[in-house]
Amino acid sequence: MVVGEDYRMRARVFVTLKPSVFDPQGKTIADALHSLGYRNVEDVRQGKYFELDLATTEAAQARVLAAEVADKLLANPVIESYRVEVD
Repeated sequence: MVVGEDYRMRARVFVTLKPSVFDPQGKTIADALHSLGYRNVEDVRQGKYFELDLATTEAAQARVLAAEVADKLLANPVIESYRVEVD
């Protein structure tokens, strides 16, 4: 990468438990919110968020790379799903 020129794209990866997987942390948060008076909060699902700075100018290439990283390291595909956003 040349100094002074920006050739990077940022990918954001959102990882969440699959709907069929019990989320004890989300349940604990929901219970705490209920005890604080937030009765309209019906459910909470927790997850993870990652930002990847990628050395590419191509959105499609950035999306493929971020998805590959998510598949191999950031998410457990057995119990988690992920969503990638690129800009």
